[in-house]
Amino acid sequence: MPLFAERSKLKGGSFLVSETDPMSVFISQEWNEEQQMILQMVKDFCMQEIQEPMLKSGKELDAATDQDKIVALLEKAADLGLCGIGIEEEYGGIDLDFNTGLLFSEAIALGFSFATTIGAQTSIGSLPIVYYGTEEQKARYLPGIASAKLKAAYCLTEPSAGSDANSGKASAVLNEAGTHYMLNGQKMWITNGGFADLFIVFAKIDNDKKLSAFIVEKEFGGITLGVEERKLGIKGSSTVQVFFDNCPVPVDNLLSHRGDGFKIALNILNTGRIKLGASTNGGCKFGLTKGIQYAIERKQFDKPIAEFGAMKYKIGEMASRTYCIDAGIYRTGHLIDQKTRELQDGGMKASKAKLEAVREFAIECSILKIKGSENADYCIDEVLQIHGGMGYAVETGIEMGYRDARITRIYEGTNEINRLLSVAELTKRALKTKEIDLMTAGKKIPTSVLKNLSPFQKKKDLLLEKRLVNGIKQAFLLISGSAGKKLREKLVDEQEIVMNMADILAEAFICESAILKVEKLRKLKLEDKKRRKIQKKMVQLYLYEALDRARKAGKDAIASYASGLEKTGLNRLLNNLLPEYDINPKRHRRAIADYVIEKKGFDF
Repeated sequence: MPLFAERSKLKGGSFLVSETDPMSVFISQEWNEEQQMILQMVKDFCMQEIQEPMLKSGKELDAATDQDKIVALLEKAADLGLCGIGIEEEYGGIDLDFNTGLLFSEAIALGFSFATTIGAQTSIGSLPIVYYGTEEQKARYLPGIASAKLKAAYCLTEPSAGSDANSGKASAVLNEAGTHYMLNGQKMWITNGGFADLFIVFAKIDNDKKLSAFIVEKEFGGITLGVEERKLGIKGSSTVQVFFDNCPVPVDNLLSHRGDGFKIALNILNTGRIKLGASTNGGCKFGLTKGIQYAIERKQFDKPIAEFGAMKYKIGEMASRTYCIDAGIYRTGHLIDQKTRELQDGGMKASKAKLEAVREFAIECSILKIKGSENADYCIDEVLQIHGGMGYAVETGIEMGYRDARITRIYEGTNEINRLLSVAELTKRALKTKEIDLMTAGKKIPTSVLKNLSPFQKKKDLLLEKRLVNGIKQAFLLISGSAGKKLREKLVDEQEIVMNMADILAEAFICESAILKVEKLRKLKLEDKKRRKIQKKMVQLYLYEALDRARKAGKDAIASYASGLEKTGLNRLLNNLLPEYDINPKRHRRAIADYVIEKKGFDF
């Protein structure tokens, strides 16, 4: 069993200013037998109920014509307990711990667009009630959601309110009898909306500045659905507009307290973001394996294309990125579980503890949403390229994956919004709540520069790599400190600079997570030496390229706010913090590719 980190270190964003014992992180090699059974059960479900019928018919699910099939799939999933993964057992769920829930999200990605359908049921459609509902509300609605007798949807977005959700125009007015809120408004992009029995709806009561949240049954009346949206991808996911015209909502169906809606929306999105990171990484693993298998089968010039360096470049690169993001996902999921237990030990109710634990790691959740979704787009594009013309054909399903992946950079908050949020949340914890001491960490930059300038002979045990990751952290502190000092309150409006900072922050977290995983593998000797060596190469390759990305982001940021001698000096510091990393990237990619090709798939 992994050793728990000290409680004082269970702070979201603290990775930037503190060191982590590799023995304290969770790595995917530690899944127990029960968790592996859940993983296999979900994969089998997706293969038997979704992939095989699709390949047999040659058609992907389409919500406009296959709604009955989609509903039947949801009900079959519920029979296996998969619609109640986040619901307490007393209400008919199986209440998985958070990290196992992420494993479920990874596995359900094999269900293609159905992953969006069940994701809405198990996350945004039910968790507002799990976390914020009264005991009466939970008893009334959660058993039905867990059994899929009630199909759930989440109504936040409006035509004029997307990322700025609190600007929504939907309204709720108490009737004269004081028994019901009369709900009016229009919601759009509502997943599962075409067949939902239950809606979590956000609206403003009277002239409130903040949203409130309501549990709304379709049977209440006053609800009209739009036609199914015609979309680029995820065609098997129902997406409609929902119109409320004097829909009577009992006062007892107000969720939490008046004005809590915006808080509820933000906290639920934090949960969805890291789950999306896990789901997209599951898609990357699946797609990469398909690409490897095709490269082995496809022959050109009398040999498999898997033997060509151009193909090995793609396979090695995809494997490296996917492996390192995976390390960050399950590191964070485990931290959330630890934080949950810590809060419960302090007397907090389980549902509130889970919610607060996820909120604590909001920075990491945003990072993983960004990195996971962007890697999904990268991987499916490369897998399609490996397939050549066949990848462009409908029959392989690759073009469907290409279209489906694109939405992941948009929902659960666009990647631009998540970049801004990750830096904003970190800044708030540094300046307002004083939870993270960026000031003291920033003062260590001169020492870090001197260390990076000093000769470094010992390359074993990833000591060089850890120094370089520390340099990425210091680069973030350098730019955030100098930009903040110069721009002050204007920095928040310089979104390009903030997004540069976010990219450096993300690389620091992913690189460190991957190094910690490989260190733990080595210390525990969990796998054979050859396999550990390949995992180390994946981490080194990722770090090699992450340094380039961080260096580019840093230079762009500096050029955006500094000039003259100040610019020259900051660039010199940046280059010293992020020196060249001497590895042979071609050799690393080929070694990684050769290994996964021999295994006929990505099996980490």
